[in-house]
Amino acid sequence: MKPIMKFKRYTVTAALPYANGPVHIGHLAGCYLPADIYVRYLRSKGEDVKFICGSDEHGVPITIKAKKEGITPQQVVDKYHKMMGDAFKEFGVSFDIYSRTSSKTHHETASDFFKKLYDKKVFVEEVTEQYFDEKANQFLADRYIVGTCPKCGNDNAYGDQCEKCGSTLNATDLINPKSALSGEKPVLKNTKNWFLPLDKMQPQIESYIDSHKEWKSNVFGQCKSWINSGLHPRAMTRDLDWGVKVPVEGAEGKVLYVWFDAPIGYISATKELTPDWELYWKDKETKLVHFIGKDNIVFHCIIFPAMLMAEGSYILPENVPANEFLNLEGDKISTSRNWAVWLHEYLIDFNDKQDVLRYTLCANAPESKDNDFTWKDFQAKNNNELVAILGNFVNRTLVLTHKYYEGKVPEALEYSKTDLLLLEEIVKYPAKIAASIEQYRFREALSELMNLARLGNKYLADNEPWTLIKTDEKRVQTIMNLSLQISANLTVLMEPFLPFTSVKLSNMLNLNKGLKWNDAIRTDLLLAGHVINTASLLFEKIEDDAIVAQVQKLENSKVMNEANTVATIEAAKPETSFDDFSKMDIRIGTILEAERVPKTDKLLKLLIDTGIDKRTVVSGIAAYYKPEDIIGQQVCILVNLAPRKIKGIESQGMILMAENSKGELSFVAATKETMNNGGAVK
Repeated sequence: MKPIMKFKRYTVTAALPYANGPVHIGHLAGCYLPADIYVRYLRSKGEDVKFICGSDEHGVPITIKAKKEGITPQQVVDKYHKMMGDAFKEFGVSFDIYSRTSSKTHHETASDFFKKLYDKKVFVEEVTEQYFDEKANQFLADRYIVGTCPKCGNDNAYGDQCEKCGSTLNATDLINPKSALSGEKPVLKNTKNWFLPLDKMQPQIESYIDSHKEWKSNVFGQCKSWINSGLHPRAMTRDLDWGVKVPVEGAEGKVLYVWFDAPIGYISATKELTPDWELYWKDKETKLVHFIGKDNIVFHCIIFPAMLMAEGSYILPENVPANEFLNLEGDKISTSRNWAVWLHEYLIDFNDKQDVLRYTLCANAPESKDNDFTWKDFQAKNNNELVAILGNFVNRTLVLTHKYYEGKVPEALEYSKTDLLLLEEIVKYPAKIAASIEQYRFREALSELMNLARLGNKYLADNEPWTLIKTDEKRVQTIMNLSLQISANLTVLMEPFLPFTSVKLSNMLNLNKGLKWNDAIRTDLLLAGHVINTASLLFEKIEDDAIVAQVQKLENSKVMNEANTVATIEAAKPETSFDDFSKMDIRIGTILEAERVPKTDKLLKLLIDTGIDKRTVVSGIAAYYKPEDIIGQQVCILVNLAPRKIKGIESQGMILMAENSKGELSFVAATKETMNNGGAVK
């Protein structure tokens, strides 16, 4: 086992979100909430910690969003940078700085970093073939190219990654690639770029990964899989006009690759935060921890560490606790389909319930596998746990203290055996919760916090001070004193998870605001005679109508998305001559009989009166029409098509159908003039 090292300070980062849309609950559960819990815990321990984040404003999704909305990339990032920053703050994510990669400091820092590696001759300069959109007249960065994933068959894979199976790709790996700009098939064209030689650095990278077997299994396993497959050089520059300009001669029209640029954003943000930034990035007594989602593992565990190794003066990440994905109501969260719970909308709909969402997301955190958020579970977590356990215990304790002792903490006169066992249990919780947090097991840590509340609830229920007050007032004093001490300890221990509730309870208890984590091992935080403030409910029950409204909002999104979905319309076929067209003998016929073709889903066997004869036609319309519904239907039929056998049935013609934008088939209408059987369509 790796020896435990004591660090002087901590640098904690949360993945820089793309500034091309608002924050949703998948983002929160993936990295921002666990990072915030970890940092709040470290601060409570009295550690020196900097919590760093900011908007990633140079990715191709930004330029795609700008083109789609008809505005500039700068307008896109300005809009979403503010929206995300405000939402994070209101939700209680306690960044020391929320910066942005469009800042002057970042451009200078990223440019200098690249130049240093360039001057050290780290990069390999290569002319390679890259996809080029002739219609848009520009080279296509990875995210400008979509196609079929060669590994899982997903038709919407990007040129750098398949988000369905998680595979990292090169654009040239895609099957049937097309430009996201024009929809055209791109061509390959020579261009010069600078590559980070990961293949040459593989022994050094592998040694680094192998020294961190304590990492979460999903993180370590993905890294080893990449390494075992053999690392390859990766281009650190792109042919684009939006981003940090490549600071070398001969690189006109090129910017730094977003995954070279973005992680340097952690460094530039720290520079903006403190003049002592180097202590947090270059001192070996600093612990660097990256909180990310699983789709960013390779970039934070292999590419960014390789960059830091090549530069030579930086510390490497000590841990990269990546979570899996959070689904929503059994379906994958999708921003394009609007299948998401957006943080800024939640904060409007539940404006005083930040901690309810924090609690639910932490309790359901996808720490080792994908997990699901449902509104019913959100309601249950609030009503059955926060209200019924934590809130109920605190409310009964404070209300009874005001009722029996005018809001003054009673003195504990004599401890029973039960009381002594309770005191022994109380002091164990700070260490239990801390151990789970330090191992990045936040669900487990939250469960231990609630176990302390359950312990208090059970203690009150077993001792029934509301009954005992009539016969043994001295005993009730001790019971209420201990219940108040548990409430005080909860205030300290809940702060990383439920910061708004912690403040509320602290105010009700009139507690010292400077309490730290280790104070929670004490059982005398509230001295006899201390006056507490008026009690109020920590949590309120969430009624069914609020949940129904949220589920309906999602359903409305689904309906709107389906209504707006237009099937891809195939391009027109090559021209045909009038002479060729005139050879087709199209007549009006009437369907006399219709039945399904056995062992098929799409085929119907039709008997059609053409006016000149009665003939059998096999038609692929079973998905749209029931046989019994089309008896008597008049159709346009091509009668001089050569017969062919379909599923053993000789088909003697073809009926003509039209296809709408949704891919649905309908009969071609006949004119009044040709309604009689055998009439030719002219």
